[in-house]
Amino acid sequence: MKMKAAILFEAGASQPYAESRPLRVEEVDLEGPHDNEVLVRIGGAGLCHSDLSVINASIPRALPMVMGHEGSGEIVDVGKNVHDVEVGDHVVFQFRTSCGRCRRCAEGRPALCEISAKAKATGGLIGGGSRLSFEGKPISHHSGISCMAEYAVVDRGTVVVIDKELPLDEAAIFGCAVMTGVGAVANTARVRAGDTVAVVGLGGVGLNALLGAVLAGAERILAIDISDEKLGLARQLGATETYNASDEDCVQKVIEATSGGVDFAFETAGAIGAMQTCYDILRTGGRVVAAGLPPTKSSFSFKPAQLVGEERGILGSSMGSCVPIRDIPRYINLYRQGRLPVDRLIDARIGFDELNAGFDKLTDGSVVRQILVPHG
Repeated sequence: MKMKAAILFEAGASQPYAESRPLRVEEVDLEGPHDNEVLVRIGGAGLCHSDLSVINASIPRALPMVMGHEGSGEIVDVGKNVHDVEVGDHVVFQFRTSCGRCRRCAEGRPALCEISAKAKATGGLIGGGSRLSFEGKPISHHSGISCMAEYAVVDRGTVVVIDKELPLDEAAIFGCAVMTGVGAVANTARVRAGDTVAVVGLGGVGLNALLGAVLAGAERILAIDISDEKLGLARQLGATETYNASDEDCVQKVIEATSGGVDFAFETAGAIGAMQTCYDILRTGGRVVAAGLPPTKSSFSFKPAQLVGEERGILGSSMGSCVPIRDIPRYINLYRQGRLPVDRLIDARIGFDELNAGFDKLTDGSVVRQILVPHG
């Protein structure tokens, strides 16, 4: 079938993207679903920093590629051997496809699926190869999804069925930002009532981590960012204290205000400076939870003696350590109960013609989440 899709042919374009236009909206060919795959009509696709990291060349990927990993839609066709979802089901994508068979999936850690990781590295699907092509040549899938398009063919293990009453443009944010942020708090850190939490970096993931900390009953929630506007939003969403990271005394002020540091510091900016801040504001016995995605060649150093002597910890959190078929419906229910107001993080719905300018806004930090609505 023919459809419109946003293709990244080359990474590292200069800004503003509205002028250099790294994303080109083209008519591409999409094969129908193979065995164990489904065809989804896209309802919404979020513009995420993980997409931006591919566009600006911080994270290398197999190009050219149809972009988009956070999204939702409606199943319109299923391949052979797909019997537990059907045409008409509404779904949210998980950006780390679960094969259900590898060791990590078998131990209940689908976010670390080994088979999915191999397919992602080549830009293909678990079933092998790509279903996308442009002018007769294969195009890579982004994280096995590529939802910045009118349709997507994905592995069955990529979709989670959701309640049809939730609008699909709202549902899209649950596919990455909510899972990664709330999941980092609930699953990776397992924050308890009374804990003191800091969130460093108030993008989509960071503000969801903040909402997760509120939900968990954290006694104090410190929000840290360079944007006063986002710090203001953080206070509205439940932060008990806010600090501007550009203040050279930020770390010392946090340590003094908390009488020694925080129990958990969530790095959600994908920046080494933010990681350092997180480590520096820990109390004895505290934990850093790294949920941001820094450039692949970046590194972070620490003093092992301090790590041991003070029993600090550094934890990685991929996809919020979520089990998506369990957690996505759970988070959606909490949203509908008014306890997880993630709709307040959605700034705008946009069309294909606004994509490049949308990534300019994401780069300068003036937005949290924009949702591409491919069908208007």
